[in-house]
Amino acid sequence: MTGKEPGTHPRHALAPLLTSPVRLSVVAALSPLEKAEFSFVRDLVEVSDSVLSKQVAALEEAGWITVQKGRVERRPRTWLSLTKEGRAAYRQHLDALRAIAGGQGLDSPA
Repeated sequence: MTGKEPGTHPRHALAPLLTSPVRLSVVAALSPLEKAEFSFVRDLVEVSDSVLSKQVAALEEAGWITVQKGRVERRPRTWLSLTKEGRAAYRQHLDALRAIAGGQGLDSPA
């Protein structure tokens, strides 16, 4: 490979944004759900409010998560949900991890 050709190893399909364990955990937590409360995700992923806020901001900036604020009775609430693009990026990332773990893209020993 000359460096100008695109790589064929599955790692090239990994989403750099999801190489953070916290961001990957957040996206994984949201993937089976339509939406989830911020506090639910925080507790599930076992991080502080500030850590989750920072990671959610990065995912929201990428267009992978939407943040909806509202109230339940008089209490403020924040809900998180994956966008269509976020779900696609997560699926592609998982497929790449499976390919790497399965040895795809690796030459067989001679």
